[in-house]
Formats: sequence, C-alpha cells, structure tokens
Amino acid sequence: MDDKTPPPIRPASTDSDKPVFSDNQPSAWRELLSTIGILLTALAVAFLIIAFVFRSYQVDGPSMENTLQNADKLIIWKVPRTWAHITHHAYIPKRGDIIVFTQNGLSEFGQTDSKQLIKRVIGLPGDHLVLKDGSYTVYNTGHPEGFNPDRTLGYGKNFPVTSGEVDVTLKKDQLFVSGDNRPDSLDSRSFGPIGADKVVGKLILRVFPIGEAQAF
Repeated sequence: MDDKTPPPIRPASTDSDKPVFSDNQPSAWRELLSTIGILLTALAVAFLIIAFVFRSYQVDGPSMENTLQNADKLIIWKVPRTWAHITHHAYIPKRGDIIVFTQNGLSEFGQTDSKQLIKRVIGLPGDHLVLKDGSYTVYNTGHPEGFNPDRTLGYGKNFPVTSGEVDVTLKKDQLFVSGDNRPDSLDSRSFGPIGADKVVGKLILRVFPIGEAQAF
C-alpha cells in the first residue's frame, strides 16, 4: 500500500525571523577611523601651534644670568614673526627684548655649527653701535649724541663690565644681540650682527621654576 502522507510543509519565512542589526551602534571600523581622525587633528593643531604661535624652551648655559638661569623653562611667542612672514616683512623686535634665533657658523667657536640661542636685542636696523670702555653706546637719528641702552632701558642693573670692542653700523635687516652675562656669552660681539629673518620669537614668560615665574 502506497504511503499517501504528504511531505511536510515549511512555513514561509517572515521578516521577524531575520537577524536584527541596529544602525545606532557604530562598527569597529567606524570607531577606529574616528579615533584616528581625532588623533591626526590633535597632532595637526599641535604642529600649527608650535610652528606659528608659541613654543617652550629650556635655557642651556649661563649666558643670560642673572636674568635667566640654566634649566629655566620659557615660553617663546612666535605670532609677530609669523605675521611678518605672511605680510612679507621682516620681524624687528624691540630694543631690550629677549629673543630666540637660529645662528649658523658656530663651529669656529667650538660649538655645534648651527643652533638656537637666546640673547637680548641691543642694536636695531640703522643703528651705529659702539662698544668701548666696557659699555655699549648706540647712535641713531633719534639719538645723534648716543645713549647706553643698558642704562636707558632699565634691564641692565648690576651688569658686569661688557668686554670687547665693537664699531658697527647695522643694515636694514640686522640686529645686534648680547647675553646679559657679558663675560660668559657668545653673541654678536663674536659672530657679528644677526639677520632679522633668523629670529624665532621673543620671550614672554618664564614658567619654571614656579617660584621664579615671570612675564617679560
């Protein structure tokens, strides 16, 4: 006798039987790409700040004593130099400013050939600057009789005698710089005037030691 039992019938699938995926939960790849994007953005912002806004430095050596001490941590302001580059003008700091600049050709003085130095601006473009008898005298159109910037600007209290002899007229893009520790500073008395285009920025703040924090 033939088996007349009909084959089993499978119920039609419905949407309720399908796996459910939530669009509200980002995939692992999406999370990874988002994290990478945040990190790259942070790195780009940090680079732009260091390159164009400000940067931290640490004093290496005694050349700016007693104004700055070895290992002091500083903040250097770079915006004026950045703006000067954008507008295609030379950045000329003020007389008496403490600046960081890049100097080449130092190997002849027993130093690394190119390094960044921190010194004080003594002479500006167009100045006739003379160092004689232990002190600087600056002659220009505003002071044809000459003046001593160390005394006039008030930063030179208790400075040691400034050794050496200099007689130079600065060109329109040149600065004359000097360390505050005159007997122990490699500066324009040795390597001559610096180009204004070599200036990195000016000192605005000493942040460490905390007890010696100071704005400049």
